[in-house]
Amino acid sequence: MSAIDNLHNRIDLVRIPFTDRGSRILLFRRADELYVRLAERWTKWEDEFGHYRQRVPVLDSFAFIDVGGTSLPLEVDSYPHVIHLNTSPGRFDWAFIDPETLLVRLPAGRYGFRFIAQAERGQADRRGGTLHGKRNIAYTTNATILDNELEVTQDKRARVVVRLEAQDGDCLLLNITPRLGYNRSLPDPDAAIAEARERWQTWFDAAPPVLDEYRDQYNYAWWVMRAGLLNTRYYFTREAMTPSKIHYVGVWQWDQFFHAIAYRHVDTRLAEDQIRIVLDHQRDDGMLPDAIYDEGLITRLKQPDRVGVANPPIEEDVTKPPLVTWTVLKLYDKSGHQDFLEEVYEPLCRWHRWWKERSVNGNGLCEYRHPFSSGLDDSPLWDAGMPVVAPDLNTYLCIQEEGLARIADLIGLSDDAATYREMADETARRMMQKLWSDEAGLFMALRGSSPVGVLTIFNLLPLWIGRLSESVVERLLKRLTDPETFWTEWPLPTVAANDPKFDPMQMWRGPTWVNVNYMFVEALERVGKPELARALRRKTLDLIKLHADIYEYYNPLTGERPPKAAPIFGWTSAVYIDLAIQETALVNAGG
Repeated sequence: MSAIDNLHNRIDLVRIPFTDRGSRILLFRRADELYVRLAERWTKWEDEFGHYRQRVPVLDSFAFIDVGGTSLPLEVDSYPHVIHLNTSPGRFDWAFIDPETLLVRLPAGRYGFRFIAQAERGQADRRGGTLHGKRNIAYTTNATILDNELEVTQDKRARVVVRLEAQDGDCLLLNITPRLGYNRSLPDPDAAIAEARERWQTWFDAAPPVLDEYRDQYNYAWWVMRAGLLNTRYYFTREAMTPSKIHYVGVWQWDQFFHAIAYRHVDTRLAEDQIRIVLDHQRDDGMLPDAIYDEGLITRLKQPDRVGVANPPIEEDVTKPPLVTWTVLKLYDKSGHQDFLEEVYEPLCRWHRWWKERSVNGNGLCEYRHPFSSGLDDSPLWDAGMPVVAPDLNTYLCIQEEGLARIADLIGLSDDAATYREMADETARRMMQKLWSDEAGLFMALRGSSPVGVLTIFNLLPLWIGRLSESVVERLLKRLTDPETFWTEWPLPTVAANDPKFDPMQMWRGPTWVNVNYMFVEALERVGKPELARALRRKTLDLIKLHADIYEYYNPLTGERPPKAAPIFGWTSAVYIDLAIQETALVNAGG
């Protein structure tokens, strides 16, 4: 069975929209009506239209109607490339012909359609009509139009009702665009739908095969990774993956690194562009932005208020954990593209200097000065305030120093390589000296000179640096594999299950995030624990398989989706893809 057929009816139009590579259009269903939301933010419109997650659809209440004007009941039959809507007059087939245009193949007969759209003005014509507003909409058909009503109300809403007589092979085009120019050129619908299928099939064909037990969710994960791409626009300088096309619209720095790890298996340029879009916006001082939206960047924020946590207000630069060099080397190991290393080496060095110069603590290690820079927005690690010298940050920096040394060697800069290796050794030494607690058997986060009194999975992450004594490794592993702390039914919870601050449903205060598992799988392999790494890999894959959709994070006790966990989530899909490929390679090698 092909991946396309395997994904039959996974796109339900209720929780999972119909969308396509690069497109901002999200097609949903509400009973027997359809509506279109756009994967766009545009905070300057929030006063007028509301937050983008709650914003009214740009095109709403779309219904096919009979000759008397009554809405026709719909039955949905979906594939990645086409949505079949079965009605009493016949089947309406929906497909994308470009990121801004939906085509509908019409059945023969007399019927109509109606919709409401955001518009400031509009005009009907003999082939349909055009609407102008914050986004411009054109509806165009080669069917015979019997009646074409278009009215724009004072509340800037256009009401459109069209009655038509269609012949077999006629079509309707819906173009939703920020541009002044519309697409009103009608293609052959059968050819357009075939081309849409071919684009998706080519994408799936590029993916490496995996074991049958992983294939269903693997195919869906690759659907997420293609459907979640957004086209270029303003600050969005490259085609790039958004964490969730429904929930997080933009580029968040460390999400891109995990997205790139998946894309390296199918498209080297696309994988590299997930890095380039971040480096495109590097500040002169070397800092990389927290997030990139169409309309701008996030590089500085006030600390958010949190219920039950009284912290003095701060305003600081905001970035994300330094994992880019680690990712770049994963891309290189797959592609062998040395010119990419040459391209990014100096920006990576500037990024590393920013951390070592701008975020250094008096103890010689680096500190987070804003919760969002950690990526662990609401972690209890920050409950006592900022800044915090955190084990995870200094682990990432040690891994980055190793990576910069390797890149320097690969591009012929041996002196740089020696310097970065010395830096990695020094970072590891300071972590043992300043953060290791022999009494607790883990690495402590420090607020000032005081340990932060909460047990998180990040207190164990220095396992990854590979420079620890055997006794320290064994003590960390004892913590990691304890069912009372981190080896839960669905490991690894971000806060220990027996910690008073553990909440299995609240973001970074307890749920399992599989990108963290991914790093621990690598850490376990590095310290010579391949069977434990494999157990965590398989547990992670099985967790992501529990649901039809793929979510941002999971309850580590039950595996359920916490209410605020975003759907169709990018880095969870990327992690599933790479771990499934790893497990398949191990099995095929006889492991």
